[in-house]
Amino acid sequence: MKEAMRLPKLGLGPKLVLGIDTCGPAGSVALARLTGAQVDVLAERALEGRSYSATLVQAVGELLAASELLPAALDAIVVTSGPGSFTGVRVGLSAVKGLAEATGVPVAAVSRLAVLAAKAGTDSAAQDAHRNEVFLRLAEAGGEARELLAGAAELAEMDLAGGTIAVCEDTAAEMLKSAWLGVELRRVEAPTAADALRLAAERVAAGRFDDVALLDGHYVRRSDAEIFGKTVPDGRGSA
Repeated sequence: MKEAMRLPKLGLGPKLVLGIDTCGPAGSVALARLTGAQVDVLAERALEGRSYSATLVQAVGELLAASELLPAALDAIVVTSGPGSFTGVRVGLSAVKGLAEATGVPVAAVSRLAVLAAKAGTDSAAQDAHRNEVFLRLAEAGGEARELLAGAAELAEMDLAGGTIAVCEDTAAEMLKSAWLGVELRRVEAPTAADALRLAAERVAAGRFDDVALLDGHYVRRSDAEIFGKTVPDGRGSA
């Protein structure tokens, strides 16, 4: 995922921002008023697990209608772009791109792992990637972080340089405990759209947004089509 082209700042006053998260087993949409880094969540609505394609657009419409707002009234949209379910990530990004292109509202995309880490007050985080793997965010020297997909073998080869890892699922916690004896885990509830808004507040205030035309999912893992599909000359699996 690439951050960001810098757009003109949106003014000094409060900003009305929509948040969308469809990366996990359950999703959510949220509406908040941002004043600098301060986030005042006005409303939040849960999405039925794994049914985002049928419920997301309706949920956004109902959230705005309840506040008597039209999409064009938004100052920005924040979306989690992965890692997570391929279908969930794609549905969320497709909806956000359509809304942004129709209204001209700028978009800030954030990593769900970064949202999870920020919610727990840590620099590192892990979430279940299924297939006995985890999506992992590890803090590195200089304040940077890398995100990767890891199974038991990969975890065993890594050197965990201290710190605390945020988790929101038993499966991810058990994998890390098995690979890294004595690892310190911090368990929190799964991240939501409101949490994504809190993480992105400073970016929105600074007017740092993503180019919607280039916005893509932060998948980390290749799709099943790429893994199991027929190999074609460019080395990628066919869909």
